[in-house]
Amino acid sequence: MLNHIVIMGRLVADPELKTTPAGVMVATTRLAVDRDFKNRQTGERETDFINVVAWRQTAEFVSRYFTKGRMAVVEGRLQIRSYTDRDGNKRTAAEVVAENFYFGDSRREGESGSYGGQSYSAPSAPSQPSGGYAAPSGEDQFTELVGDEDNLPF
Repeated sequence: MLNHIVIMGRLVADPELKTTPAGVMVATTRLAVDRDFKNRQTGERETDFINVVAWRQTAEFVSRYFTKGRMAVVEGRLQIRSYTDRDGNKRTAAEVVAENFYFGDSRREGESGSYGGQSYSAPSAPSQPSGGYAAPSGEDQFTELVGDEDNLPF
């Protein structure tokens, strides 16, 4: 079976980082994703607001580097879950469980540092080492390149 989704949109709010009783980090946020077509009656694009959940190192990465208004590309799987609300009613929630979180825009002018196209891919299993991303320790590990741009290695 295949369950793969890629969405691109702007964060509606800053990610909310929590820790489960077992000590696992989880970040939640919402993305405003424009539809590809315009409404025939109003002539405007409609927007979908999609819940996104990130776990473990991906949650830490998202909560540290993404803020309200930032463009993000999220790759993951669609999850539909059922729950009972406080009033005892059965509800259904749809959300994207993020496997990869990418910057969808460059750092805004006037902000220091550079993202340089960084992304984070979650490890496929907790026992495996993280894929290409070492969690930041203390200081911001992104540095701005200064100098002759003709000598860049890419």
